[in-house]
Formats: sequence, C-alpha cells, structure tokens
Amino acid sequence: MHTPSTLLCPLGAPTASELAALAAAAAGRLAADPGLTPAGLVHELAAGRAGPHRAAVLAGDRGTLADGLTALAEGRAHDALVTGEAAGGCGTALVFPGQGSQWPRMAADLYEQSPVFRERIDAVAAELSRWTDWKLLDAVVGGAGEELLERVEVVQPALFAVMVALAAQWEAYGVTPTAVIGHSQGELAAAHVAGVLSLKDAVRIVVMRGKVLRGLTGCGGMLSVPMPREWTARYVAERSGRLAIAAENGPGNLVVSGDVPALEELVRVCAEEGVRARMVKVDYPSHSPQIDRIRDEFLDGIAGTTARPGRLPYYSSVAAGRLDGIELDAAYWFRNLRHTVRFEATVRAAAADGHLRFVESSPHPVLVRGLQRILREVPGSRVTESLRRNEGGTDRFLRSVAAAWTHGAPVDRTAVPAVRPADPTDPDANPRGAATPGSAARP
Repeated sequence: MHTPSTLLCPLGAPTASELAALAAAAAGRLAADPGLTPAGLVHELAAGRAGPHRAAVLAGDRGTLADGLTALAEGRAHDALVTGEAAGGCGTALVFPGQGSQWPRMAADLYEQSPVFRERIDAVAAELSRWTDWKLLDAVVGGAGEELLERVEVVQPALFAVMVALAAQWEAYGVTPTAVIGHSQGELAAAHVAGVLSLKDAVRIVVMRGKVLRGLTGCGGMLSVPMPREWTARYVAERSGRLAIAAENGPGNLVVSGDVPALEELVRVCAEEGVRARMVKVDYPSHSPQIDRIRDEFLDGIAGTTARPGRLPYYSSVAAGRLDGIELDAAYWFRNLRHTVRFEATVRAAAADGHLRFVESSPHPVLVRGLQRILREVPGSRVTESLRRNEGGTDRFLRSVAAAWTHGAPVDRTAVPAVRPADPTDPDANPRGAATPGSAARP
C-alpha cells in the first residue's frame, strides 16, 4: 500500500475525559522524545484498548500531529481532528449507489497511490475489454473521462469498477462489511462484493445493462419529486402507462420515471403545490414500463450468468430485505432495472438487523443525505462517505476512514492496510471471507 502524505492517528477511551488525557499524554510523548516518529506513536497508541469516545488526528507532519493532539486534549476544534462517539455492538453496511456520483478522473489519484485499489480497477478493466470498444482507464483515470462518462454504456461499468475498488480499499483499512446494499445499478457492485456474482458475470450484466439503456436514450426521463409517497403514488397510478415510481429514497424523497411530457406536467403540478421537482440528468426512463421494450434483449444478453450464496448478508432494494444470493438470477436483474428501487425500506431492514453503520462506497456521496434522513430516528446509526468530487486521493479517503473510526468501525489502527485482497468469488480464497489485520482482505 502506498504510504499517504497524511498519517491517520486514531484514539479511543471509555470517557471523554480519559480521551482528552490520552491525547495530552500522546502530545507529551511526542514533545519529550525527538526520536519518536509520528508512525511510532500511532503504533504505540494502537496497542491500547479503544473505548466509545473516539477521535482521529490526520497529520502530514509532526507539528500538525502535535497540534491536533493538543487541541483534543484541550477540547478545541482543529482542521486535523475528527471526533465522535462510537456505536457499539453493531455492523457496518457498504452502500453502493446508482448513477450520479461520477466525475472526470474520479479514480486517477487512488489508482496511482493505492496498489489495492489499482489491482481491482485493473481486474475490472481486463474483464471489460472482452465486451467493450472503450477502455476503462480512459474513462476513470485519463483525460477522456468527461466525454466518455456522458454515455450510459460507459458510466455504468465505470462506476461499478470504482465502487468495487473502493470496497477493497475499505477492507484494506480493516473495515470489513457485515452487509451490503445496492441502489439500482449499485446492486451489481454489492452482489460482486458480497461474493454472489463472479467478476465475469457482474461485468457482463453491467455492460448489457448499459447497452440496452443506450437503446432507450431519448425515450423518457426521470424526475426527483420531494412529495409524500401517498400523494405521488396516487398521481402516478392515474398515469400508470406513462409514469412509475422509480425509487423510494427516503421520506419525501422519491424519483418518478417515464415519458418526458408526463414528467413535465408533474413538474407543473408540483409547482402549483409550492414544491420544486427537478429533472434528473438522464434521458432514459429506468424503473418504468418503458423498460419492458428491452426485456428480451437484456435477458438474452445475460443468459447463463449464475448467482451463489454470498459471503456477506445481501440486502436487496428490489425485495426490500435480505436475500441469500441464489435468487439473483437473470430474471432478478431485469426486475432490478424495471421495478421500483425500494431503498428506504431496504435500509430500514438492514438497520433492524443490527447493521447501523452505513458507508457509501462511491466516488462522491449521493446517498449520504438520504441515509441520514432515513436513519434520523434510529438510535446508534452512523453514515460515512468515501470520496468527494475532485477529492479522490488517499488523503480524502483517510478522512473518511477517520470518520468511520469515530463511528465505531473496526479500523486497522496502525493505518497500514492489509495485503492484496482476494477475489470474493475465488473458491480457493478464504471460504468464510473473513479479513483480519495483516491478512488478505477481500473486496
């Protein structure tokens, strides 16, 4: 693993006062011993027990580390300091969104800095080359990404690659998920990370998904509607041949899909109600009756793909609950494209099962705010992002790792990621899929 310019120094203690005392002692150790390196101090701190009161200092040099520790000891805020209270006795769900998180060169920095991330990107690129006439690295690393990512047949496989590579990156830092959730096309990344789909089959399905949607470009659109579900469902039901609820993303956070004239009419109706509905930047109607036109082409294109029981609990946004994995056959993936994304109900089901920490595995957070709304009244729930637009390097990722640590995630406190992750669908890999610090993590 590339050594980042920023060092992660996580701390934890049973109480806030003990955490402050630990920080003061660490700052004192650093000041008293010029021979003690920041990395050496981190390793010393990692030997101690971590309580629910947590903090992390992100420092690129000795001075910043000392300042961050001193600020923590004195109860002051600092740019290098992340604090929080851990949620105990719960699991961590990786969440994979659909479209919207993409941006040009979104994988460029981590591809250069992290061998774990790079190896997963390269593995997807090799598989994609069997099916496409464009190159993944051009889309996510090179300068041609802005133009390429405008194409649906490119952006969906490109996001799949980045999302599964980020999942491997999280595991390399010790954050092994206890469950996965996917939103729309994000279910393919979730299924691969969970070990339900091989890389070969997942890539084949995501490529075919983009191909058939390309054939529907110009045939419809999607609209974000901040209205109550009951009102929206009633409105859509009266226009069932033209509109459908595409996604239930949270309270008052719906997406409607269908014919553009019908969507434009809905925009006007919402405006009359004093609500601003916004068109989503796509020109095809996913999760609507129009998808029935490409059913046979899609199913023919993915015939022969197989699913297997996963290594991780899989929460389906089609079924709005947990599935074993073997249900994810070709017919399932058509339903994933055609039916409503029941994201809110799926998140609630995972939370009810004890998965209270949610990490969005994407190049930009598009579900974090919705997750926070869904989980607002769920005690102990926590939400973390991975990267941000134009902040795609190890330093940004480490800040997210720091946040996950303060939320109670099992971060490798030495900040030295595990070795190369195994393919989760490799039958010769660890059959239980358990990643431990210093062992092979699995994406």
